[in-house]
Amino acid sequence: RMNIGQVLEIHLGWLAHAGWKVDPNDPQNEELIKTLPKELYDVPAHSLTATPVFDGASNEEVSGLLANSRPNRDGNVMVDRHGKARLFDGRSGEPFEHPISVGYMYILKLHHLIDEKIHARSTGPYSMITQQPLGGKAQFGGQRFGE
Repeated sequence: RMNIGQVLEIHLGWLAHAGWKVDPNDPQNEELIKTLPKELYDVPAHSLTATPVFDGASNEEVSGLLANSRPNRDGNVMVDRHGKARLFDGRSGEPFEHPISVGYMYILKLHHLIDEKIHARSTGPYSMITQQPLGGKAQFGGQRFGE
């Protein structure tokens, strides 16, 4: 599952990697060139690309740029205007039934691993006042009444 920010990130990541070239004479680009500055008609591959979250590029602008993305080394434009590509099953060689979103995304490893978080207690220290176990893993605590 992905949220809308992650979808935007993979589309912008793809555009930054592939670059784009908008032909102002192409009738399909008529709406795109109305909003796109001239210096952004031709952007090379591996360019830094960013947009503000709420006041940045519209869906139409991003999909227009995806439709004009540059071809890869083989000369093929891999994604359509929706940021999806036809992928193939590696075992059978058959294409998947539907196009699949592709792009580049930052993946960060979480430091909260279960091996460091899990804690169990049979007997241990308790509070002198309430006669309940101490709280927290560091104090070798346990489940207290009312939690």
